[in-house]
Amino acid sequence: MFENDHILRVTALDGMIRAFFITDRDTVEYARKAHNTSPVVTAALGRLMTGALMMGADMKGEEDTVTLRVEGDGPIKGMTVVADSRGNVKGFPMEPLVIIPANDKGKLDVGGAVGKGTLSVIKDMGMKEPYTGQVPLISGEIAEDLTYYFAASEQIPSSVALGVLMNKENTVRRAGGFMIQLMPGADEDVLSRLEERLASMKSVTACLDEGMGPEDIMRLLLSDMEPEINDRLPVRFKCSCSREKMENAIISIGRKDLKSLIDEGEPIEAVCHFCGTRYRFDMPELRQLWLRAQER
Repeated sequence: MFENDHILRVTALDGMIRAFFITDRDTVEYARKAHNTSPVVTAALGRLMTGALMMGADMKGEEDTVTLRVEGDGPIKGMTVVADSRGNVKGFPMEPLVIIPANDKGKLDVGGAVGKGTLSVIKDMGMKEPYTGQVPLISGEIAEDLTYYFAASEQIPSSVALGVLMNKENTVRRAGGFMIQLMPGADEDVLSRLEERLASMKSVTACLDEGMGPEDIMRLLLSDMEPEINDRLPVRFKCSCSREKMENAIISIGRKDLKSLIDEGEPIEAVCHFCGTRYRFDMPELRQLWLRAQER
């Protein structure tokens, strides 16, 4: 299903530029179906997932993960996305069905749906404590917020572009983006050339809708900067939930609350926030879980 979705990891100018270019239409469409999101929520969640995938691709360890959490006062309320270094991503919105008017450009008003608030970045790299950074939302449009995060928290000059284009029937037509970062040693001339090209290019969704892929957008922006593709990483929506994890979650509520569920005499259904998978537990299974809770 995700065979066309991938990230390019790129360096240019002998390592002075680090860049990521991604197309992930099928991944975002999978999330739309899993959460039955309205168009503006699909766009917001899709942008956040796309950004997280590029940040995850920059991590080194096999088990490293990055979590992006947006909390805002807009009707979406918040979103959480987790990506790893292997191209897997999962995510969910607090409110999947949000309908608001288009913005003044006639586009989906992601900023209005997200509102004012914070962006938190949590990087788990197998250390005792994960790295956590938090910045205020600059626009709620996600790309600008990630750009600000890199400048404020990691002191890395960056340009982040993210886009999700919807079909009239509200399925995902295109999704993708790029992230270009200047490493220490890059001079003002490099910055000026990049800024000029970024200012003159169309939106990332317009480029994708014209049939351009990550390789084409890379050449458009870095054509004379000796870009080198270091890796081509497939990406996909993949959740790590399982029946066993749900069993442990139910046990963790405690013997008293579990006994109350059993006394009600009805099966229960546990739903994964990230992917929407439903796990049904009938009465014999709940009794077995209660017995396991007794042993803890």
